[in-house]
Amino acid sequence: MIEKYQGFIFDLDGTIYRGSHLIPNAEKTVNYIKTSGKEVIFISNKTTGSVNDYYKFLITHGLKIEEDEIVNSTIVLKKYLSNTFAKANFFAIGEDIFIKEIEASGLVYSESPNEIDILIVTLDRTLTYEKLEIAARALENGARFFAANIDDTCPVDDGEVLDAGSTISALEKRTHKKLEQHFGKPSVFMFEEIKKRLKVDLKKVLLIGDRLETDIALGNNFGIDSALVSTGVKYYPNGADGIKPTYHLNSVADLLNSKS
Repeated sequence: MIEKYQGFIFDLDGTIYRGSHLIPNAEKTVNYIKTSGKEVIFISNKTTGSVNDYYKFLITHGLKIEEDEIVNSTIVLKKYLSNTFAKANFFAIGEDIFIKEIEASGLVYSESPNEIDILIVTLDRTLTYEKLEIAARALENGARFFAANIDDTCPVDDGEVLDAGSTISALEKRTHKKLEQHFGKPSVFMFEEIKKRLKVDLKKVLLIGDRLETDIALGNNFGIDSALVSTGVKYYPNGADGIKPTYHLNSVADLLNSKS
């Protein structure tokens, strides 16, 4: 597979690492691909760290990569908000680092439902009932309903934790308002960011990820070959609306094993 493709798009959580541990031989696989002169990009829907945080984690674990080869949904969302809603008031169901990054794009954080112009939902391991009610009342008052990502769960060392998709479902049922737009995989916003960063023909690119409805759906939606790995979230074969990868792999290390 490495010889077949000129570019590789890697998911991070559940594909390159899980929780605080690297997937075995992930660094050897990525480093071999890079030394072969191939292009790589890493994409993530996770917003609990900055791109710089993920870069430091990866290079500490032996990956010989560049920081500008990493994109997360926060970066994609920030570009949209700064161009479209500069100085608007927002509330986020998200962690402090995410909120600070959105503030850096020019928006103003508020916890007053009457003042909130935009609600943003993402992974929040500090989620409370109070946060849900602020969000619900803001939506009832006419706030826009956006999400950084739509993953139902996030893989961690000992299983999975609730992610943005579960929170979005709860708010939709609570308010009868529907999510308007999201900015992570498999959105067109993420796809456009990928196109800007990869110079090779996307027909010569392989996308590798652990989640059908985000990673593999991105490949299906935009004509990119994909490989589903089994090192991340639990695979539900009947729950992905016909989304199918080009390949099934045990782990990202199978790419290295297939080079011969």
